[in-house]
Amino acid sequence: MLLGTCKRIWRQHRALVIVAGVVVVAGATFGATRFSRAVPAIPTAVAQRGEFVETVQFRGHVIAAKSVQLKAPSVTGDIQIIKLARTGTVVKKGDVVAQFDTSKLADTLNTRRSEMKQAEAEIEQERAKARLLDEQDRTDLLKARYDVERAKLDVSQQEILSQIDGAEKKLALADAEQRLGEVESRREADQTGSQASTNAKVLTRDRAKTDVAQVERDIATMTLRAPVDGVVTLYPNLRAGGGFTDNPPEFRPGDRAWNGATIAELPDFSTLQVSTRIDEVDRGRLQLKQTATIRVDAVPDREFLAHVAQISALAKTEFSTWPPPRNFDATLQLDTQDPRLRPGMSGSGRIAVNRITGSILIPPAALFSKAGATFVYVLAGAKFLPRPVTVGPRNEEQVAVVSGLQAGEKVALKDPTLGGEKP
Repeated sequence: MLLGTCKRIWRQHRALVIVAGVVVVAGATFGATRFSRAVPAIPTAVAQRGEFVETVQFRGHVIAAKSVQLKAPSVTGDIQIIKLARTGTVVKKGDVVAQFDTSKLADTLNTRRSEMKQAEAEIEQERAKARLLDEQDRTDLLKARYDVERAKLDVSQQEILSQIDGAEKKLALADAEQRLGEVESRREADQTGSQASTNAKVLTRDRAKTDVAQVERDIATMTLRAPVDGVVTLYPNLRAGGGFTDNPPEFRPGDRAWNGATIAELPDFSTLQVSTRIDEVDRGRLQLKQTATIRVDAVPDREFLAHVAQISALAKTEFSTWPPPRNFDATLQLDTQDPRLRPGMSGSGRIAVNRITGSILIPPAALFSKAGATFVYVLAGAKFLPRPVTVGPRNEEQVAVVSGLQAGEKVALKDPTLGGEKP
């Protein structure tokens, strides 16, 4: 009897335990479902402890520290480009990069060559005339010498001649010797005169020859050839734009270039740099060798590493806007290269000017301001609770939180109160 009573009590307790278990499981399931539904569907970010990098942003363009410039030849007046390689053309040493019109120089060369040939012809005429004159003088000289010798022979016979005849023979000898001296003097004068006249013609010919050589050199300079292997980069034609503040087009065939104008360059790609201008307020934060990251617009799939290589000591005033800002020229040396990079390409970057270790970092979107206070929404259970924070420096990607937030806490990236969730 006692045994039956115990069994009956055990069955009742077991039923209560089962019911209680079912209630607990159901309550847990309901609570979990309710809790999961209570958490707002708002994007969050986890506050992380790490190094904050304070940066200075900039825009710049790629340049080459070393390059070979090709300039228009130094000739009188403007010259027209009739052939020109395009930007990006790969050339070998000796290849033609630009060809200028040589028609006027060709006409001048023909004229100078004609003058040179005429001068050479006049030299030959003068030399022929000198030869004829010299032959005549030599003939006269031989005759005069013969007359002297004959007169001497006659004088030697004065013992057998009368006194009068002897005197006449002496006079004849004196006359012959005088004529000989005159012929010798005339011949020397004729030789000197002929030589002077010939030298004058030679000088005229040499000047014409020099002119021909100069025109030939001018024609040679009208062809710009690549002095080294490289890739052509054309310069802007400043006369084709609206002024120095505009973006004038590159030189192209048909344009007229002025004396010494830079037409193109062949950059040394191993010396590529980025040139930029730093605002006056950021100049004091920059130092040499500070690291930077750069993205070039034409090469969007890669980020380039660089460092500050040069900072101008003097500010420049930019008059393109009003009031005109003052900024400083800066150059960054690229530490990584890419064969797709070309001088003239534009890009943007960030220079690391300060590093703070052990910072609590969150995205800028996690900060909110109301009534002059800065705070974040921290996820606490199923709700977002506002919490005031003190922030330090920031950049485009991160904000350093000085106090009010711990590493590992989740913060809302959107205001939860705007979606109906009241903190």
